[in-house]
Amino acid sequence: QRKNPFSNDDRLASKPAHTQRGDPTYGRPPEGSRTEQRGKDAHSHVGKEVEELCLIIRRTGEVGEDGHVSVTFGQLFETYVTISNKVVGILLRARKHGLVHFEGEMLWQGKDDDVVITLL
Repeated sequence: QRKNPFSNDDRLASKPAHTQRGDPTYGRPPEGSRTEQRGKDAHSHVGKEVEELCLIIRRTGEVGEDGHVSVTFGQLFETYVTISNKVVGILLRARKHGLVHFEGEMLWQGKDDDVVITLL
């Protein structure tokens, strides 16, 4: 009953130790837990995919007058989809980190094939 959050006995029900929004550990797994390690591993994996995407843009794109390498979404999609089916999600993550630039909120295969993606 101590671990049952639906227990009617308030003395036995477990109370979360840190439930305040201002607390730096709010919404985070306990330090040293397997959940924390899985999160770190996932973050590292996504970082590697972003790096790989940038390398592919550099390899397949063309250098413009401003010195930046650019590629169209259609060309990038055709090249990158054989490596990963998460090309749009990885592009959004790369833009969030200031590594690439493109117009629009989301890119759709077919519709946005002519959108230019610039490697910053």
